[in-house]
Amino acid sequence: MNELLEIVLHTDDALMRIVAQNVTEAYVILFLVIYCETGTLFFPFLPGDGLLFSAGVITASTALNIVWLVPILILAAILGNLTNYIVGSFFGKTLEKSQNRFVQRYLMKYIIRTRYFYDKHGGKSIVIGRFFPVIRTYIPFFAGLTGFKYQVFLMYSILGSILWVPFFTLTGYFIGENTWVKNNYLVIFLGLIIITLIPFFYNVIKLAFTKEKT
Repeated sequence: MNELLEIVLHTDDALMRIVAQNVTEAYVILFLVIYCETGTLFFPFLPGDGLLFSAGVITASTALNIVWLVPILILAAILGNLTNYIVGSFFGKTLEKSQNRFVQRYLMKYIIRTRYFYDKHGGKSIVIGRFFPVIRTYIPFFAGLTGFKYQVFLMYSILGSILWVPFFTLTGYFIGENTWVKNNYLVIFLGLIIITLIPFFYNVIKLAFTKEKT
């Protein structure tokens, strides 16, 4: 738990220290962070994109092996999505069977609307959502909640993970040894977080103004 907290607060330094102490432990911790960020509703704040980039940078100059790292993190992303989907599916079936008036009158109305959205944009949202913090944590949960087809969800989850993990990890791996990148690593790390969060906050603000007008 301490290692996970250190990675959240001091990603680059924490990873370097863990790799120096125990390479196997580093693989396990990286796996857990990516899994938890995608697989649980309570950890959307974990560093996903920035962590992948940092892992790639560190792999270029340490005992971490990029050939092992990328498949391990792809697996973590896929399993995280599946776990979140299963949890959402459980709650969805429970709500549908509920006789509670509030559930049937209000919650099911929004679930039906969300189900319509997934029927229309589900595959695209699962793949594209991979690249947006916070959003990628909740997309698989709501896919399960609304009863989105498991086989289709699995296919797009695999595709999204295969695109997401190598994109950030290999970018860090190949440009991490660049002198400018080394000297401005913190700026790049924070920039990745800010850039990937912009669409999320844009949609939140847009939704807020839309509600005010209505």
